[in-house]
Amino acid sequence: MPKSYFIAGTDTDAGKTLVACALLAKARADGLSTAAVKPVAAGCRTTADGLRNSDAEQLLAQCTLPLLYEQVNPIAFAAPIAPHIAAAQQGKRLDAGRLAGFTRGVLMQGADLTLVEGAGGWRVPLNERETLAELPRQLQLPVILVVGIKLGCISHALLSVEAIKRDGLRLAGWVANCIDPDMAELEANLDTLKASFAAPLLGVVPHLLVPDTLAQAGAAAEYLQLPD
Repeated sequence: MPKSYFIAGTDTDAGKTLVACALLAKARADGLSTAAVKPVAAGCRTTADGLRNSDAEQLLAQCTLPLLYEQVNPIAFAAPIAPHIAAAQQGKRLDAGRLAGFTRGVLMQGADLTLVEGAGGWRVPLNERETLAELPRQLQLPVILVVGIKLGCISHALLSVEAIKRDGLRLAGWVANCIDPDMAELEANLDTLKASFAAPLLGVVPHLLVPDTLAQAGAAAEYLQLPD
């Protein structure tokens, strides 16, 4: 039966794309079909084919379904700033219902595993009334939370989980991504997080010194398990 999850992060640069790509790579290695969506991306380069975002390209590289870039990343902005600000600068308005429509198009492809990656943290604004959290809420997607392990991560993680539950969504699992190679009391922080969540820990990804993004996803996959 096809499974779909929303990949959220405790903050910008928590490692959502790395973990999403690693989970997709693991699924591919297990013989499962894969698909991904990053509905909105800010921080894109100009190419002959239009704006391209490196995170979305990494996700596309892990998809076994023959998806177009525009299906994986339907809304792209050049400026590396908050999406709602980037949209406003272009006289546009982001809307959760429209993003949900784009996402449903990929979900309907029926891959064994489809991952929908968010942007920034849980409460990133889309417009004056909606945040990006409205997207998984409309689609009723279970959430996988990527916790960027650094100083302050416990509070960020607890607040994120609290908000996810308040929005009526299920936390399907969480991943500890060690973004700070010099994190003090790593195990003590992990123990605190483990004791705080009822959801399963899907893996602890160490700080990886692998420059190639495809190789990095493969390396991270070794530390993860797929959610039930």
